[in-house]
Amino acid sequence: MPEGDSVWRAAARLHAALAARPLTRSDLRVPRFATADLTGRTTLEVVPRGKHLLARFEGGLTLHSHLRMDGAWRVFPAGAPWHGGPAHEIRAVLGTAEHTAVGYRLPVLELLRTADEARAVGHLGPDLLGPDWDPDRAAANLLTAPGRPLGEALLDQRNLAGIGNIYKAELCFLAQVSPWTPVGALPEATLPRLTAAAHRLLAANIGEPGLARGRRNTTGSRRPGQELFVYGRTHRPCLRCGTPVREAPQDGRPTYWCPRCQPGPTGQGPTGQGPAGPADSGRTTS
Repeated sequence: MPEGDSVWRAAARLHAALAARPLTRSDLRVPRFATADLTGRTTLEVVPRGKHLLARFEGGLTLHSHLRMDGAWRVFPAGAPWHGGPAHEIRAVLGTAEHTAVGYRLPVLELLRTADEARAVGHLGPDLLGPDWDPDRAAANLLTAPGRPLGEALLDQRNLAGIGNIYKAELCFLAQVSPWTPVGALPEATLPRLTAAAHRLLAANIGEPGLARGRRNTTGSRRPGQELFVYGRTHRPCLRCGTPVREAPQDGRPTYWCPRCQPGPTGQGPTGQGPAGPADSGRTTS
């Protein structure tokens, strides 16, 4: 699933292509909105909200989309051939005289009144890359379920919006705690440092040229294969101590950690949740 920095960059591309220009083409290929026509409306802005995209148009309308695992928005010069998947996977087409934006495999696509956006994104916590970012509120949100494993709490977009599985693993490593550590068991200073680090990492990566190709960097190293501390490094040496990185599922997703640098529950106990056991206040929301 794209993380907050990827969605931020997608919003920036769409905004650059569509904003302040009237639509010359509008095609929403989902049954509920198949008859909706935005042609002639000017795009006011395209903004990210966590992992959600909001394209706002004159007349008080917003097109809300979410990429989930496989979705993508691609921008092409007007008249250029499209590529990004077969035609039957296209869910939306928005065109101006200069550009065409094509949404492929969008699992969430809805047209709503701009005044009603809260219905789609009002549940989200402070956005790590948004004007509402508040590290203290994010830390307080994480503590509302003190028995919940840290990794699961970080992925819950109701606590803070924008973290995906990659940043979850990297942030737990930087905090030097196991992803299965209950939030309430963390030292008092850990959560403020962790939320500050989350903001710093996402903000740094929105300017990374390689991010469009999925090459995030949390280590500061420019050496190939050393861009991330633990994510995707199963059985490879930890970049800090050399211990082989381990992997186990957490809430249905692969989770990576260094057993030496990140002491605590391992997620490989008989319950699959480590010695602390399951302590979830609800499934992760997007």
